[in-house]
Amino acid sequence: MDLYDIRTALNSGKSIYDLPLRVTYYARVSTDKDEQLHSLAAQVRYYTEYIQRNPQWIFVEGYVDEGISGTTVGKRENFLRMIQDAEAGHFDFIVTKEISRFSRNTLDSIKYTQDLLRYGVGVLFESDNINTLMPDAELRLTIMSSIAQDEVRKISERVKFGFKRAIENGVVLGNNKIWGYEKKDGRLVINEEEAEVVRIIFNLYANERLGIRGIAQHLSSMGYKNTRGNDFSFSTIRGILSNPKYKGYYCGRKSSKLDYRTKDIKVFDPEDWVMYKDESGQIVPAIVSEELWDKANLILEKRSIKQSAEDKTGYQSRYPYSGKIICGVHKLPYYRTLYRYKSGNKEIWQCQEYSRKGREGCTAPVLYTSELDTIMRQVLEELSINKAEIIHDLIRIYTSIGNGSKTEEDIAKCKVNIEGILKRKDKLLDLNIDGHISDEEFTQRNSHFNKEIDRLRVRLDELEQEQLKNREMLQSIDMLRQAITKELDFSEGFSIGVIDTLLDHIEVHPQEEGKKNEIHISVYLKVISEEEKFTIQRGRGRTSVCTRQYI
Repeated sequence: MDLYDIRTALNSGKSIYDLPLRVTYYARVSTDKDEQLHSLAAQVRYYTEYIQRNPQWIFVEGYVDEGISGTTVGKRENFLRMIQDAEAGHFDFIVTKEISRFSRNTLDSIKYTQDLLRYGVGVLFESDNINTLMPDAELRLTIMSSIAQDEVRKISERVKFGFKRAIENGVVLGNNKIWGYEKKDGRLVINEEEAEVVRIIFNLYANERLGIRGIAQHLSSMGYKNTRGNDFSFSTIRGILSNPKYKGYYCGRKSSKLDYRTKDIKVFDPEDWVMYKDESGQIVPAIVSEELWDKANLILEKRSIKQSAEDKTGYQSRYPYSGKIICGVHKLPYYRTLYRYKSGNKEIWQCQEYSRKGREGCTAPVLYTSELDTIMRQVLEELSINKAEIIHDLIRIYTSIGNGSKTEEDIAKCKVNIEGILKRKDKLLDLNIDGHISDEEFTQRNSHFNKEIDRLRVRLDELEQEQLKNREMLQSIDMLRQAITKELDFSEGFSIGVIDTLLDHIEVHPQEEGKKNEIHISVYLKVISEEEKFTIQRGRGRTSVCTRQYI
């Protein structure tokens, strides 16, 4: 029978059960838990018998979806197949339990019932007593669907309210691991073993003025690894430096769900966060002092601004040789300090182990800044002599690096994928709160999402470091070209801009037995691959002679 004939028969007083119709059913449960699967089997059995016991109806095999939320229909495979079969004319009538089996979204419910009517197919929502073949069906359907949708909205609003109250009460939310802390009962507890790494990072960055990549190398040389057993990445260290929790500040409301249906998330700017000092020290205990954190973040902010080429040389954030000198014995960076003499202070550099333990810690020699400046002056003079050839090589390298568009494209893809998984995590939380999945299943699925996010973030970090290296290389090449093109005077020492441009690192070799006044170092320049070897010969009165060793 077509739709016109069916409605004519119903208007004449006949019942839907009196009409010779091809009838199917749709069944759905929101989870694949045993008890709900049992409920699904019961639904299938009930509707099969319900249709088959009516002699006027012809039974058509039903459609079943397992473990799918009713908020959206996009992932309900068999539901969508049922709509396609309806359009193809496989049946005349669908029986289902209630409106929420179709969708909790009012617009979806109305859209699909209207589509089915256009295909000549009616729907009986048994529990709601709505037959879409009847004249008043759409009004009643709108009312009942709105009620179902409003329940979802209310649950979402209750969760938001709960999160808001949790933030107001200082409860630490989220499932992400925070390095240096363990999360217990909505509070953070310091993990002393990890906290030591946090303190090292802040000290190196704020007091020793070591860069983030230098800190990563330092942590690696000391054997520190992240939770995955890998070296600390650039983004992880930067995230630690910028996280207010480490100075004992509660931080919440970093993001909010805009719409319970689309799951869109708005990420707030830091000035819009809920942030305050935990005076009790019981909710977010500080790992570093507020003074040290503020000092580190002032440097971080200035260095971020410095990323633009025009600001790169304008900020003298650290001493020119910071992070550039490596001990040949321990492979650790040299630290700057001052020696006080009657004639005045002398700036020197010594191995980190020497700084901590004295001569017993490291026997590698100290270096004077004046000696380093003399060596760098010789390096620059040598570059100036061959500047035409060097500039030609620099232009060739600059061209080969290109604009990095492929890297930028891969970074964008990684970010989109991470954002997509975060939305799926949010939907998973909705399912758990709605009671559609168990806590155990939530934990299992959420753990899978977290692992995938970790993998993508590692890849993103690799790509961003590659992008940063390319940018720095391009900037360094341009600055190096300018430096060796101009007649520069370095009689008063070197700025950080010039050293950063020219110097990759200096390695200090162990002293030979009986030659304590003779120091051998290797200088490695950026872009130019050859190693430059120098000997420092110290005489009386703290005088030094620095000579190049030609191989």
